[in-house]
Amino acid sequence: MHNFLPITYFQNQFVPFEKANISIATHALHYGTGAFGGLRGVPDPQNPSQILLFRLDRHCQRLSASARLLQYDLPADKIQSVIIEFVKQNRPAVSFYIRPFVYTSDLGIAPRLHNVKKDFFIYGLELGDYLSPDGVSCRISSWRRQEDSSLPLRGKISGAYITSSLAKTEAVESGFDEAILMNSQGKVSEASGMNVFIIRNGQLITPGFEQDILEGITRDSVLTMARDLGIPVVERPIDKSELLIADEVFLSGTAAKITPVRKIETYELSKHRPITEKLRDKLSAITENRDPDYRDWVYVVPVGG
Repeated sequence: MHNFLPITYFQNQFVPFEKANISIATHALHYGTGAFGGLRGVPDPQNPSQILLFRLDRHCQRLSASARLLQYDLPADKIQSVIIEFVKQNRPAVSFYIRPFVYTSDLGIAPRLHNVKKDFFIYGLELGDYLSPDGVSCRISSWRRQEDSSLPLRGKISGAYITSSLAKTEAVESGFDEAILMNSQGKVSEASGMNVFIIRNGQLITPGFEQDILEGITRDSVLTMARDLGIPVVERPIDKSELLIADEVFLSGTAAKITPVRKIETYELSKHRPITEKLRDKLSAITENRDPDYRDWVYVVPVGG
């Protein structure tokens, strides 16, 4: 059961969540012609009259780019200003997640992106840990990650998430928490909604963009933090067998944050995760605005006393 924030942004105005409804004939509902973002926010632990948003600018830039793939001109600064006002309207008292969504809003049956209206809405919900912070079990999915040549993977296109849904359900119904998808070349791509990292011999390794991954903002944050901490970083293809013998494996994403992997298929992984824990602790400090070196990653929204 989700606890949704009471106010949404819908059809260019702020309205109660229960009033923000679309028609069953909405174009995007039938063809997956939408794109979404997702960002976290927390009340400032040091100042309850402030809300902290993690990497707001990057999230708005990525959603604007996703909108362009749908032939929708939605500037990042427009998205940002609406999100800020959305937070002020809701004033969440606990950790929360914001879901902005762009979509083809016309009513009709022809699959297309031309001559069709587009729109933009935002809602939110309270959200703590999306995955267990103690670690998750993963299976290698029988479903393959799509290729950028058939679907624009640089955007969070809603229709692409049928593969993630199939993989997640397959994993859960076969006794695992999460799925890891391989790409068409048989290399590790990503999880159902997270990027994948491994640690081997002190190196942090993750698939590069050419492996048909999403350009994750948390992924980018992890790479930056690791370099700043002096951890060697390598972006390259990863084989299935490397997952099974890695010193540490973790997933990253806005909802998942940094989540360790404790088991892949029948292979138990080490419970000693020094690099994962170091990165996770640093990310927590940054999102709570306790790390002065990363203050530019945190947008402070004043919401009053």
